[in-house]
Amino acid sequence: MKYSTGADVVELIAAISQRIDAHKEALNRLDAALGDGDHGTGISAGFCAAAKQVRALEKPTPADVFQTTAVALMNTMGGSSGALYGTFFLKAGLLVKGKHALQAQDWADLFQAGLDGVVQRGKAKVGGKTMVDALAPAVSALKKSVQTGHTLCEALQRAADAAQSGAKATADMAARFGRAKFTGERALGHQDAGAVSVSLMFQALALC
Repeated sequence: MKYSTGADVVELIAAISQRIDAHKEALNRLDAALGDGDHGTGISAGFCAAAKQVRALEKPTPADVFQTTAVALMNTMGGSSGALYGTFFLKAGLLVKGKHALQAQDWADLFQAGLDGVVQRGKAKVGGKTMVDALAPAVSALKKSVQTGHTLCEALQRAADAAQSGAKATADMAARFGRAKFTGERALGHQDAGAVSVSLMFQALALC
């Protein structure tokens, strides 16, 4: 099973970094409509730092990789985005602490822990035009797929599809959280950059 050991998770972070970096300018353009226009640059730098730091770990467990990623994202991205993405990986790592190999159910559980952490920290809910609009359906699809006996790769593909649909749906939402909430109707027609970056993250995961 791919993505089961610490070494596998190191490769996973590298894959996410490459995917995000390839789309950073598109993410910046999305963010420019509602924010500072630097989300792509910031999250690309964050995952680039994370990928470099996890490669330097010696015989890491999955928890080591997730927690190192969390710290790198928080320190490199800064601001609310860094805190939220960092929280996601921090909570995921805490849940699987002590495990040396992950099963499909572990992945479903750790992503749920990450989502719960993001919601608790940011107070966002589905429908608020945030990263949660892509993250929540992705986690739900992953859990359901694992519970119904699909392989991890199949479950991750379903999660990626759900994240992409969730991100696209943000174009029809009014922003309710963060600085974007002050844009009013101007937010309509624009996908949320955070939701799209979550979708890209799951697309990288699905490349089994």
